[in-house]
Amino acid sequence: MTLLNLLGLVCLSYVALLFLVAFWADRLAERGRGKRFMSSAMIYTLSLSIYCTAWTFYGAVGYAARSGLEYVTIYLGPTLVMIAWWWGLRKLVRVGRSQRISSIADLLSSRYGKSNTLAICVTLLAVIGVTPYIALQLQSITLSLSVFAEADGLQGYDQSGTVFWIAAGLAAFAILFGTRNLNANERHHGVVMAVALEAVVKIVALIAVGIFVVWGLAGGVSDVLDRIDASDLGRWQVDGSRWATITFLSAAAFVCLPRMFQVMVVENEDERHLQVAAWAFPLYLLLISVFVVPIAALGLEMLPEGTNPDLFVLSLPMAAGQEGLAVLSFLGGFSSATSMVIVAAMSLSTMVSNHIVMPIWLSAQTGEEGASVSGDVRNIVLMSRRLAIAAIMALGYAYYQASGGGDALAAIGIISFSGIAQILPALVGGLFWRGATRLGALAGLLTGFGIWIYTLFLPELGGAFLPPNWLEVGPFGLAWLHPQALFGITGLDPIVHSVLWSLSLNTAAFCFVSTLTFPTPLERLQGAQFVDVFDHSAGPGGWLGSVAQAEDLMIMSQRILGPEEAQAFFQRELARQGGPGPLPEPTPRFLEALEKELSASIGSAAAHAMIGQIVGGASVSVDDLLAVADESAQMLEYSARLEAQSQELQLTARKLRETNEQLTQLSRQKDEFLSQVSHELRTPMTSVRAFSEILRDTPDLATADQQRYATVIHDEAQRLTRLLNDLLDLSVLENGQVSLNLSEGKLGEVLDHSVTAALAGADTQVEIRREHSREALVLHTDLDRLAQVFINLIANAQKYCVADHPVLRIVVEELGDLVCIDFVDNGEGVPSDKRKVIFEKFSRVTPERAGGAGLGLAICREIMLRLGGDVTYVPGNTGARFRVTLPLQNS
Repeated sequence: MTLLNLLGLVCLSYVALLFLVAFWADRLAERGRGKRFMSSAMIYTLSLSIYCTAWTFYGAVGYAARSGLEYVTIYLGPTLVMIAWWWGLRKLVRVGRSQRISSIADLLSSRYGKSNTLAICVTLLAVIGVTPYIALQLQSITLSLSVFAEADGLQGYDQSGTVFWIAAGLAAFAILFGTRNLNANERHHGVVMAVALEAVVKIVALIAVGIFVVWGLAGGVSDVLDRIDASDLGRWQVDGSRWATITFLSAAAFVCLPRMFQVMVVENEDERHLQVAAWAFPLYLLLISVFVVPIAALGLEMLPEGTNPDLFVLSLPMAAGQEGLAVLSFLGGFSSATSMVIVAAMSLSTMVSNHIVMPIWLSAQTGEEGASVSGDVRNIVLMSRRLAIAAIMALGYAYYQASGGGDALAAIGIISFSGIAQILPALVGGLFWRGATRLGALAGLLTGFGIWIYTLFLPELGGAFLPPNWLEVGPFGLAWLHPQALFGITGLDPIVHSVLWSLSLNTAAFCFVSTLTFPTPLERLQGAQFVDVFDHSAGPGGWLGSVAQAEDLMIMSQRILGPEEAQAFFQRELARQGGPGPLPEPTPRFLEALEKELSASIGSAAAHAMIGQIVGGASVSVDDLLAVADESAQMLEYSARLEAQSQELQLTARKLRETNEQLTQLSRQKDEFLSQVSHELRTPMTSVRAFSEILRDTPDLATADQQRYATVIHDEAQRLTRLLNDLLDLSVLENGQVSLNLSEGKLGEVLDHSVTAALAGADTQVEIRREHSREALVLHTDLDRLAQVFINLIANAQKYCVADHPVLRIVVEELGDLVCIDFVDNGEGVPSDKRKVIFEKFSRVTPERAGGAGLGLAICREIMLRLGGDVTYVPGNTGARFRVTLPLQNS
């Protein structure tokens, strides 16, 4: 009893030391002292050592004794993650801090639209996967105690009672120091410092045992190497598929285990600490594993056959009479087990409280007062976490009792790793793929988790929960559904088989369902913040509250954060807004900041629901904001092409209708033009022919008649020439063959010449009104062509204006480098159905008064385009208004 009593005293003293360290760290943090040391990169790196549990401390040696160098895979996976995937961990930490994430379930919930359903699935998966692992830690402590009991001559001491009190003590420690701070973004300095101390103890203990074995039991390094070569450990036998699988699982578990997420992401205070941890933690793993093979080789050689290899770290010092070293070794294993159990229980309790207890409590609040005055939320959250810790420890103890501490626990480490790894596709997809959806993540998790339970978890428990014939011939005699030979694939290691199918189908279901489903607007918003976390500036979260709700928000925040923290937060926000107070305006930015602050305490889903409960009546959710922009924000993103094509088809159809109308009108005008041209050509040609024949056939025609007939022939020939010149002029302009004669001249002089030429010989004169002071502009252009345009427009006003007293106003206006000349008459204007085609060839507004071929405006348009300007019809006036626009300088 002496040695066992001594060990009990040492354990109690050690636990008391942990309590003092944790209490001291928390007190210093409360006083704002010592944070530089407690938040240092060294402490952060040491806290990551909870990856090295009792299964690693004891089991690595046993693993090496049974499977050779395969134990290296347990250390290789995290090393590869820290070195090769450091950028991914940095992104994970940045997301955790920017979103104020409290657990890995909270991370996935926040990423996929704050889905509490997904968080519940992850929480249950973590509890199922980690609880047996907690039982394994309890078993490791009892097994190590059995070594000292045997040394004292006790063969049947009460292991069950020992496990119970150990579980109770660990639960008390986790409750006291893991639930002191409700805000998850305030580090649990006491727990982290205790974990860091335990990290030092376990590495010192293992190195001390290793040094004793190499230089105390053996004759040094060369002797140990010779003994390793002579043992079975010296035979390098590698199962490539199993090595790759376990390495991958250990890497995935390093990222996805709740306890690792707690210390690596939630407890991180400066992401620059990852730069140190990237090399320091692999070094820690190297030091803790360097003596594994020597201890295993000496244990196999020196200890009696049948000795449990998992306990070689204890048995070798005990066999050599080194009881002090054996006690140190026990403390190393005890530290490995307790640090894992404490942090695991703390992280799992946060997940259970935030995603199971709080939603149930919120759904029960049906009164009008709601979340703001429905009770002390802070006390409810803390109580639920403390009860959750006790329940998780009770589950671990119950599992230990149910399994009997037999062989089923020996392989539970890898089994738990493969179960937790089912989180990886949804986690990585959420960090790097905007298209990942909540339904895809749920489909992947449920598929992978179900296959893991069916193919590995239940069979490794000895098939106690499966019908006997399922492990022999498959369910219902279907061999292709055999749990360890799915789809007829046999010969694979059970671990490799399960991981292959569970993660493959998990990933396939995740990608397939995400591709088929639409992310909600909130999922898209969160996806952008996660995927582009380094350059994405978060905007308003879509909430909108009223001034009257600010007080309710304050009451609710006090009940969750505590009065001092809540008041400090509201005062900071009030100072940022610069308002008169006493409370900040519940703007979208403020409500988003408040949601993040509350998320650190109760999880993002619960925080979102509680704010929604208060401001829901006047809230504008992200869905509502996006719905304003489009009836369906989802359809806007995923049906953009169809919508664009539909709009393009509608536009094309409208243009086709307009073009068809124009073509119809132009066709009609063409027919009219051909008729007019044929008439215009035939009439003068007939006159020319008729009077020329008279002159030819009547030699004795009087001189006066000869003069009159010759004049008719001349006038008709000029008429033909004008028509042919218009046609040729338009053809030259359209083909771009015209040569511009650029020169400088005053606009007023060009208009004077144009008015004189247009009105010469007219029977009725239109009154011209001008402001000569505005026409003193110097133009650099082809003045003759410009005059041609002016003459045509003035002639048109003279021809088409039907007012009793026709008036044409010529208005000049200078607009920067441009000059606009408007020709405005007081007639009826151009009918609306004619305005689109008046500049087309052959177009005439009133054929009965046209007297021409309808080429004048078409020629004007072509001339102005060549001069760098334009001529347009300006609607909205009583009469017709044509605008000529050209640059002052035409180079």
